[in-house]
Amino acid sequence: MKSVIQVENLTKKYKNKKAVDDLSFEVYEGEILGLLGPNGSGKSTTINCILSLLNFDEGIIKVLGCEMSPNAYEIKRQIGVVFQDVAVFDELNVYDNIDYFCGLYIKDKLKRKKCIMDAIHLVGLEEFTKYYPKQLSGGLLRRLNIACGIAHQPKIIILDEPTVAVDPQSRNNILDGIQKLRKKGATIIYTTHYMEEVEILCDRVIILDKGKILAVGTTDELKELVNIEEKVTVEIMDLKKDILNEIKNFPHVDSLTYQNPILSITYKKGANNLVNLMDYLKKESIPYTKIYSERPTLNDVFLELTGKDLRD
Repeated sequence: MKSVIQVENLTKKYKNKKAVDDLSFEVYEGEILGLLGPNGSGKSTTINCILSLLNFDEGIIKVLGCEMSPNAYEIKRQIGVVFQDVAVFDELNVYDNIDYFCGLYIKDKLKRKKCIMDAIHLVGLEEFTKYYPKQLSGGLLRRLNIACGIAHQPKIIILDEPTVAVDPQSRNNILDGIQKLRKKGATIIYTTHYMEEVEILCDRVIILDKGKILAVGTTDELKELVNIEEKVTVEIMDLKKDILNEIKNFPHVDSLTYQNPILSITYKKGANNLVNLMDYLKKESIPYTKIYSERPTLNDVFLELTGKDLRD
């Protein structure tokens, strides 16, 4: 696989604190790489270093085979960035906003017009080209933000939480658009706190915390890392504490939570966990309305690796 971004031994300090600590990874041509981590994990710092928006203390960053620097304008022309905060001009309509940002890279008017229309079609804004940002819903505004960042058809696209606070229809449109960009040959770095999006989109995932890589691999490979084989959820009313303690001591139980009426149990590797639980509930004459088993999700992996403590 051809590497389009190489990060080697990247370290960035703020006073005595390392925001990024000896970080090394590669992004391969044509893939969607998920970059995940809690708040303060180093995701934004890493991205800003890749874009040469931040100076760093140690390491090397190469993009498209060349060392990145603040003056590497030819490389930067090949990169599209969509930050979490919407950045468009209120005094320009949808078409003119996209035209402005695309015009920073493409001077030929005919070529630029085609790129603009391609971007408008990609994000589904055909009916809104004459609308101004203040006339758009949150979802449409997000889609405009994406169109402005990718209209010049870059080889590399960095998407920083592009679906924050949008309705399900807009989110579905954005995810479809991202998959289309990859099919057209773009390489994408994707950050989000929505784990289901990562499972849908990403070929590989990097989980960061405290500036270090905790894990890297496909979602299936990451699920193999955690000490969870099975999750069982039961809808059951008013469980007594002694019953909960008994269930917690069952073989292979890793953790148990109960928020009336939902009992959630995670198991370490083992067989017949669900059957054994059902047999116990039947023996104790404890009625339940729903019970189901599932494999661990990426969210389970994320919490297992980064912990469940709240972050700033």
